[in-house]
Amino acid sequence: MKGVYIFFANGFEETEALAAADVLKRGGVPVKTVSIYDDKFVTGAHNITVIADMTYGEFKATTDFSESGKKDVMIFPGGMPGATNLAGKKDLMELLQRHYAEGGAVAAICASPGVVLSMLPDLNGKTMTCYDGFEDALTAKGVNYTKNGTETDGNIITGRGPGFAIEFGLAVLAYLKGEEKAAEVRKGMLI
Repeated sequence: MKGVYIFFANGFEETEALAAADVLKRGGVPVKTVSIYDDKFVTGAHNITVIADMTYGEFKATTDFSESGKKDVMIFPGGMPGATNLAGKKDLMELLQRHYAEGGAVAAICASPGVVLSMLPDLNGKTMTCYDGFEDALTAKGVNYTKNGTETDGNIITGRGPGFAIEFGLAVLAYLKGEEKAAEVRKGMLI
């Protein structure tokens, strides 16, 4: 799968999704937001409705699904029941597994590392973070769990929760465009 996409499901954590999208766009990354439904309107965990760039059908119809590379990223915001809604979309989870197996990057924050990324094979020895209480599925797979705000381990980027949403976006940006670009965006945001 070619490109950088943030997937939205009803019940997503608005701050995590929108901060990541904002930071990536500031850094020049052509990120697209995708509703996992047939409607672009998605309602977050705090009853804020946003309009995604595309429906899941449009995503499937317009995306290049040739082999993923390390600069292709699938991003999953947290929030409940948003994370479980993402994990419940079988087609999306199959795509996630294929994307990761091909060397594509995955990024998740809050509940999504534990709920969504825990579906990936071969996590043993990886260092990841997530929202408190969602680490059991990760540690069961041999993940080195931390309570750091963000963690980047190879092509896996994770964030702890909404208070780290901008840092999470910056970590994804640093992965894609380097620390210098992330520092430039950080400075422009007065962080």
